[in-house]
Amino acid sequence: MVAPAQSGGSPGLSQAPDTADQRWTPRLILSLASIVLVLEMLAISYMMISMAMPSISAHYQTTQGAWLLTAFLLVGAMTAPLIGKLADMYGKRKLLLACIAISAVGSLVSAVASSYAIMLTGRALTGLLVPCLFLSYSLIRDVFPSKTVALAVSIATSGMGLIAIPAPFITGWLIDNHGFRSIFWFFVIGLVVLGGLIALTTDESPVRLRSRLDVLGAVLLGAGIAGILIGISMGPSWGWKSGSTLTYLLGGVALVVAWLVTAGTVKEPLIDLKVLRQRSVAFTATAAGCMYGVSGLFTMLLPMLAMTPAIMGLGYGFGVDAEGFAIFQAPIGAMTVIGGLIVGMLVGRNVRPRLLLAAGAVSAALGCALTAFSHDSKGTLIVFAGLVGLGMGLGYAAIPNLLIEAVPPQLQASTASIVGVFQSVFPAALPVIAFTVMNNSYIAPIPPEMTQGYVFYTDKGFQVAFLIAAVAAVACLLAALALPRRIEQVKIESIEPEMVPVD
Repeated sequence: MVAPAQSGGSPGLSQAPDTADQRWTPRLILSLASIVLVLEMLAISYMMISMAMPSISAHYQTTQGAWLLTAFLLVGAMTAPLIGKLADMYGKRKLLLACIAISAVGSLVSAVASSYAIMLTGRALTGLLVPCLFLSYSLIRDVFPSKTVALAVSIATSGMGLIAIPAPFITGWLIDNHGFRSIFWFFVIGLVVLGGLIALTTDESPVRLRSRLDVLGAVLLGAGIAGILIGISMGPSWGWKSGSTLTYLLGGVALVVAWLVTAGTVKEPLIDLKVLRQRSVAFTATAAGCMYGVSGLFTMLLPMLAMTPAIMGLGYGFGVDAEGFAIFQAPIGAMTVIGGLIVGMLVGRNVRPRLLLAAGAVSAALGCALTAFSHDSKGTLIVFAGLVGLGMGLGYAAIPNLLIEAVPPQLQASTASIVGVFQSVFPAALPVIAFTVMNNSYIAPIPPEMTQGYVFYTDKGFQVAFLIAAVAAVACLLAALALPRRIEQVKIESIEPEMVPVD
């Protein structure tokens, strides 16, 4: 167990947010804006690299372009538990700034890379943007005035949808006018500026966890997550029965099981299993994984459906380009932000985040199901996409608010890191499941000379894929309903907040 920590209250120690000025100030607004923009950089990273991938693959003459996406997600997920623990021990702001700095260095490495291996190394380092999500709302919980926390956390987590609207235009302009390297310079400049703003405007958390670092646990869990993600990501290309796929998947599972065994025996584990076993935490993590899985799959399917030329005669498709797709992307981004604002305002008025998460799951499930059965009209498709976006916003914002209710401050980042792992693994797994089904049964019988190397799916295939997304949203709903009606903060023996001097 963690040794008892000392309570704050002596001169020179930062006070809890409840005693702070409860008003929004210019400094507080700038702090939140800086955090939101960092998370926007995370949100558009996948999109920008996906659009630049053909140019990158051609320049380096590689067929392994997919690793630019896989390496980013992989490093982010496998390092999250360790970063969460370090944040609880040494300060959430310190770790947030460290992750931003390393991500900026990674983007710089990619920008000047002379080989694809160096490019991939830089991209892997940039994966440390992934833990910034849970570090941000954990830090907000500790340093923002208590009356502003719910709204600030909701804006930070749901505002990520807004940048998706102009992102295709920004990306296209950068690549067309300055080449693919400009994408990475964009990240370098943006991260350096935003990291500096956070350093200037955001206080360090005074809450610390007095503990030792479980190095063995960090290695076992990180390697296990890596093995599972590699197996899931590469399974479609390697083959699900191939030795490589099975080795990574089974090896990853075995390492996670080994971590669970060691976590139950060591005195100060990387993640306290007593916390993870709590109903409020376990079902929040499950719901989070499902909601982010729905988001990942829906936002992957929608552009494929909308950009398919109607002339193909498949019963769907409008033949729009990347700019034309903005009319479908805009409602998702806008409704995601609106959903987050709704959560922030209602939680501040004592509406339980559990109910808002359930409402988000219903909205996302409805949007996915309606899209499955009716996707031949732009107008209805835009409305259905908006329903999914609203569900995403409600879910994105409700999840951190649930964790804030359930977990004590000194365990916030380490617990949120495991939820972050769920938010990475589910979006990686759900599209694999959907496309495995589509590739096995629903490839459109079109002559090869008409496809130009692309794979097209039947209308029934998209129907099945969107229904898979709807089922995941229903699973999120069930997890939300399984949460306690009134969540009480987890109480762990002999753990108390330690307040440390901050500038």
